[in-house]
Amino acid sequence: MKSKTSQSQIENPMRKIFIEKVVLSAGATGDNLTKAGKLLEYLTSKKAQIIESRKRVPDFGVSPGMKVGTRVTLRKKEDLEILKRLLGAVENKLSKKQVAPNHLSFGIKEYIEIPGAEYQREIGIRGLNVTVVFARAGLRVKRKKIKKGDIPKRQHISKQEIIDYMEKNYKTQFT
Repeated sequence: MKSKTSQSQIENPMRKIFIEKVVLSAGATGDNLTKAGKLLEYLTSKKAQIIESRKRVPDFGVSPGMKVGTRVTLRKKEDLEILKRLLGAVENKLSKKQVAPNHLSFGIKEYIEIPGAEYQREIGIRGLNVTVVFARAGLRVKRKKIKKGDIPKRQHISKQEIIDYMEKNYKTQFT
């Protein structure tokens, strides 16, 4: 018979947090859109996907179907190594305001701030946004097509859990 202390010391594998994906995005239109796509391809060596507007925003001159940006989604373990370089661009310092339940986001003003990235003449000086999405095992229950179910609130990742994960694994400081 096992004692209660040994069971409480073993962490439940369904509670383990992991990075589901890292999304790099850059907003632009026209000629700047191709430059933004080249920037994301330069940083990740993956093909950039074009983002089209879904809504009409007359103040910005945006109509449905208009190309307004590019993005690249990184999911594999090898691809996630770029996150360390991207955090180096902001000196591993983030604000607690940049953390939300299940994800964190930060911006990089100029891509040449990223360690190892060199200036590219055809790209110019551009910035990008980085979103890191966190998940726990069992999230597929919510996303699957057949026998879809709801996941309880305790399965979501809180802001504090994300902060603890980033401090432990990426040595990130939060202000």
